[in-house]
Amino acid sequence: MAGPNSLLLLSVVGQQTGLNVVQAIVCSHWGAPSDKSLFQDGDVIIGGLFNLYLIPTTVDEDYTKKPHYESCTGLELVPLKYSYAMVFAVEEINRNNTLLPGVKLGYRILDSCSLYPWALQGAMSLVGGDTQSCNLKAFTAPVASDEQPGVRAGGLPVPLIIGAASSTTGIMMSSTLAPLSVPVISYLASCPCLSDRLKYPNFFRTIPSDVYQAWAMARLAIRFHWTWIGAVVENNDYGQLAIQVFQKEIFGKGVCLEFIETLKKETIVTDVKRAALTIQASTARVILIFCWYTEVKKLLLELAKRNVTDRQFLASEAWSTSDELLQDQTISKVANGVLGVAIRSSTIPGFEKYLRSLHPNRHPNDVFLRDFWQKEFGCSPLSSYFSSPLIPTSDYLSNVSTSSTDNVPPQKISPPSCSGTESLENVQNHFTDTSQLRVAYNVYLAVYAAAHALHSLLSCNTHTCTIQKHIKHIELLQHLNKVNITTPHGERFYFQGADIPAMYDLVNWQKQPEGQLRLVLVGRVDGFNLHLNESAVQWISGSTQVPISVCSESCPPGTRKANRKGEPLCCFDCIPCTEGEISNETGSLHCEQCPSEFWSNVERTACIPRQLDFLSFNETLGIILTTVAASGVVVTTAVFVVFRCYRQTPMVRANNSELSFLLLLSLKLCFLCSLVFIGRPSVWSCRFQQAAFGISFVLCVSCLLVKTLVVLAVFRSARPGAENLMKWFGPVQQRGSVFLFTCIQVIICTTWLSISPPVPRRDLGFQGSKVTLECAMGSLVGFSLVLGYIGLLACTCLLLAFLARNLPDNFNEAKLITFSMLIFCAVWVAFVPAYVSSPGKYVVAVEIFAILASSYGLLLCIFAPKCFIILLRPEKNTKKQLMAR
Repeated sequence: MAGPNSLLLLSVVGQQTGLNVVQAIVCSHWGAPSDKSLFQDGDVIIGGLFNLYLIPTTVDEDYTKKPHYESCTGLELVPLKYSYAMVFAVEEINRNNTLLPGVKLGYRILDSCSLYPWALQGAMSLVGGDTQSCNLKAFTAPVASDEQPGVRAGGLPVPLIIGAASSTTGIMMSSTLAPLSVPVISYLASCPCLSDRLKYPNFFRTIPSDVYQAWAMARLAIRFHWTWIGAVVENNDYGQLAIQVFQKEIFGKGVCLEFIETLKKETIVTDVKRAALTIQASTARVILIFCWYTEVKKLLLELAKRNVTDRQFLASEAWSTSDELLQDQTISKVANGVLGVAIRSSTIPGFEKYLRSLHPNRHPNDVFLRDFWQKEFGCSPLSSYFSSPLIPTSDYLSNVSTSSTDNVPPQKISPPSCSGTESLENVQNHFTDTSQLRVAYNVYLAVYAAAHALHSLLSCNTHTCTIQKHIKHIELLQHLNKVNITTPHGERFYFQGADIPAMYDLVNWQKQPEGQLRLVLVGRVDGFNLHLNESAVQWISGSTQVPISVCSESCPPGTRKANRKGEPLCCFDCIPCTEGEISNETGSLHCEQCPSEFWSNVERTACIPRQLDFLSFNETLGIILTTVAASGVVVTTAVFVVFRCYRQTPMVRANNSELSFLLLLSLKLCFLCSLVFIGRPSVWSCRFQQAAFGISFVLCVSCLLVKTLVVLAVFRSARPGAENLMKWFGPVQQRGSVFLFTCIQVIICTTWLSISPPVPRRDLGFQGSKVTLECAMGSLVGFSLVLGYIGLLACTCLLLAFLARNLPDNFNEAKLITFSMLIFCAVWVAFVPAYVSSPGKYVVAVEIFAILASSYGLLLCIFAPKCFIILLRPEKNTKKQLMAR
């Protein structure tokens, strides 16, 4: 069964669209919950809805009968000031001879008591007309009230409503009135969802969308590196959608929400206790609050009771400028340093004078003013006037403001009558304070927007307007969309869809020496531009130090973030960068690899040039190798001296003394060439060291090879028929063979050095703080031929020496050559893998070690036994002893 509201809406839609609605039943209007209203007659009447009373009496509904509403109590001064801002604006427009010449604006203001059903019923009452019949004629919207005789002036339908003190109320009103195209201009509904023109085509507002204040709060969190934040939001469209926008803005910016607590007016006591416990137990030091100031007050008082005084609060515009909170001494213990976004502050010239001039004597039927007077002064103004049954209805309607009479129970004791001398001239409270008009200015702008839309709709000029019998809502809506004006204060004002250009103040709560909190302007927000004077901000407990609110301390330079498994991104560990990588910023997500010629410093904060590294004479390894090489030269020289002194002895003569001296010379060159590998590589040193190494060793091995061949030839020539064999191995042939073998290596080296010589190069492949300066081989083929040729001669010598090891002789040198060549080959076979796998300068050290090891092997294996006999066993150094076999 359709309820009375449904019938009312159907009737209004029918009237607006020209449909004939058949009245099949007798119905009555379900009026507004409260019979209190403020009215002024006029040619065009605009409606107003304000939350003037905020404490409704609790009534348990059993849902078996029509809801019954008790009267609201507890007049709120701040919303009352908003309603008088609307009245002031209307009166100011009526005094303006150019805006609506010949047209008088009127108003009808109702109380919605902060309850959604009351707000909706109040809106329906304003749009449908406060009549007791469902007759369609009751829903016409005439321009002039005198065209409707017999209808109470306060019951005329309004073409436009200024109201919706919350986002949820705005959604309900806009959705309900959208079929009628009734414009709704809100002064406080900031939900981003209301910007959707497809869903809410009849909605306008003079407060910016929450998108901008949520963005501003996100920018503050990012600016001050608050990466770990708690949030408390009102459990309605305002709070839920605002926190959604905030989360969208901080996504990917390194800011996380530790918790989101919700507060609901109906369960505020339990919600506040739960939220306070969560805040007390949290590690977040910055708390974001998107709630109405009445809920915030209860929360802050609960935190004060728990002595939670170390939290930095970020305030939304709904409570950032609340005088009720600022003047509470208990709240000042926990709320010092609050940083908030506030509706921009402005002035309304003459408004303070107007407020202070209000008096029940001049507005005898203003029920809101009477309640305020009784609350402020504790007396009943003109009580005999209101109780008199002789007051005619004409007098009731002729006053500037009106309301229905109050049904005061006869048993209730009335306060004493006022003396009439009471005045607001010296009263200082929320109602008379006009130092920072914010919401009141939004109401003021809404009235002017409506007036300019009517100016355009009624085709007004500087002298007159075209009076229309009926104002069509759809036409007024179209003209509202085109409003683009300059306010009396020179401010540009226009609608961008449902919204106005976003402008906010940034405010800070600062404790004064006397202990009271004071609101200080510290910045502003213009659209998506934030301007903040950080030096003017006072933080928690009056500190100038920006509070820290993080789950994990920012990773210092030289480290990177490593997220903890199962925890938000803001909770992480700091891992030091590996060698060769750096991070030079705080909170780096990744370590950066240094360029190839650079390396990380010890702190891993900067890339520094890699130090040149080479085997030098000054380092320990270089000194050792130099000492060993020099010792080899000394020993070789000593052996040379011994052989020189004993050159006529059988031991020296028997083993081809000329080749022995040549072998000692080549060994000395081998020891000396190892020194060329030590020191800073240069173009000439790189070329010389490989040539010296290759030629010296070929000369050495060639001498051994020729020695071996001579031994074999000597013993072969002793056989019958081989007498002429020795003529091919005479001294000339021996020297020629050594020269030939050596020349081949000289040719290989010359070709290599001519085509692709070794050159100095920086080896960047080895990762470390040092870059190795080495001699690049230039041509691997050339280096391989040099080593290969040495290896070929060595293997040949080893094979021949092995074959001659058992030839008869008491001192067969072939045995010594065999053993020495085994050592030589073993050293150079082991050299190849060691050379390939050694890093940096140790490649050179391996090659020097191989040179020295093989040289000492040859020197000791061949010449040590001979020197032993020459010096220590001279009796064996005779021809008889050598020819014993």
